[in-house]
Amino acid sequence: MARYKETEKDQGIMIPVYLDKQLVSGTFEHMLNELIDTQMDLRIFDSKYNNDLTGATAIEPQISIKIIILYCYSLGVISSRKIAKTCESNMTVGASSK
Repeated sequence: MARYKETEKDQGIMIPVYLDKQLVSGTFEHMLNELIDTQMDLRIFDSKYNNDLTGATAIEPQISIKIIILYCYSLGVISSRKIAKTCESNMTVGASSK
């Protein structure tokens, strides 16, 4: 069984940012968040991780898909280094990765 890092979406960061309050209903980001969390079956990734008893926990696939593949690509950010910078500087992206 795959082990993932615990994601606390209702916990604020240094500046209190709450993902459920940050994403405005009706926006692309909100729709993307809801689509991936409720409509996509990502259990296929679980079999790829062999960290159930040993090894570090992994980042949930939902978070990687939201940030990298869909949101950053929709902004035209495709470089991994630019995606990392976007996660640090863009509040919407950074909040969803915590």
